[in-house]
Amino acid sequence: MDNRRVYLDHAATTPVAKEVLEAMMPYFSEKYGNASSLHAFGREAKDALENSREKIAKKLNAAPEELLFTSGGTESNNLALKGIAQNKGKGHIITCKIEHSAILAPCRLLEKQGFTVTYLGVDKYGTVDPSDVEKAVRDDTILVSIGHANNEIGTVQDLEAIGKITKERGVLFHTDACQSFTKEGINVKKQNLDLVSINSHKIYGPKGVGALFIRDGVKISSQLQGGEHEKNLRAGTENVSGIAGFAKAAEIAGEKENARVLELRKRLIKEILFGVEEVKLNGHPEKRLCNNSNFSFNGIEGESILLRLDMLGVACSTASACSSHSLMPSHVLLATGMKPEECHGSLRMTLGRDNTKEDIDYAISAVKEEVANLRRISPFWRK
Repeated sequence: MDNRRVYLDHAATTPVAKEVLEAMMPYFSEKYGNASSLHAFGREAKDALENSREKIAKKLNAAPEELLFTSGGTESNNLALKGIAQNKGKGHIITCKIEHSAILAPCRLLEKQGFTVTYLGVDKYGTVDPSDVEKAVRDDTILVSIGHANNEIGTVQDLEAIGKITKERGVLFHTDACQSFTKEGINVKKQNLDLVSINSHKIYGPKGVGALFIRDGVKISSQLQGGEHEKNLRAGTENVSGIAGFAKAAEIAGEKENARVLELRKRLIKEILFGVEEVKLNGHPEKRLCNNSNFSFNGIEGESILLRLDMLGVACSTASACSSHSLMPSHVLLATGMKPEECHGSLRMTLGRDNTKEDIDYAISAVKEEVANLRRISPFWRK
């Protein structure tokens, strides 16, 4: 093996694109005004803020005034769930068992505050059946929150089918689209979405910037008080440089790059499935993010593979980055019906715009080599 460094953890975060960094630079030391100030410096920052809002909203087929800037996907999710719940005062929420912890943790907190939550199951691919959503809706249901694409296994949900149900039943519909934004089509009108969480650092923008789409007319309670920023819904001076970078990242994302990454991902999956014994692809074989692959290797632990690959310069993960230090098996994989020991043998490899065919071939060789090495010393592997 050579000294190549291959980053295959783009579901955790992405490098800031050169074009994005260039778009951000003026707002650090040249156009540094506060967007709330009335003087020329402030108006300059305000223009950047509103231009960015327009560019990002366009990607969702939303109106600019329906987009609220936050510090990232976690804040957007918390604002959506807690904001709707607190505005309603009481009621029932529907989500699913494979959601990110930024959805599940607020739901558990709301349960302690008297709200009821239904956690829908998924099939072996991690797919939510829209008919299960319909069956779960009650007279007191105030919100359905189903993520667009799972951060671990990449399975993409049918938002349009779920949105049709929520609209017919008069229930608000939220989706966590942090993994899918710019990779899958999001059309808030066609999919009947009322709230959408997105962020910047998963699409080659800076960390610490996100947004929440709130359909015009939807009432939501703010979670941060202290100023009239963002239509009185999110107090705090806006991160203008980060928001400008977020907008540029959204602007340069496109279907051509997604198609290129998809071909590389197909190559990675094919070579590992056919080149390694007793390996399973987790998630839906087709309805999955263009850059996501997640495998379970029988007889060895994913952490061991991860560390061995890291020594060879290949970076990947065993679960979501937010839970990578936990010794507990993935709640996502458990929900698909996998046994705990199978979950511990999982490895997530997510591709990005800088990966090349040579990178993927190197990673394939590294996986084959290290799986074989670990199985030779594993007491769980059948000799």
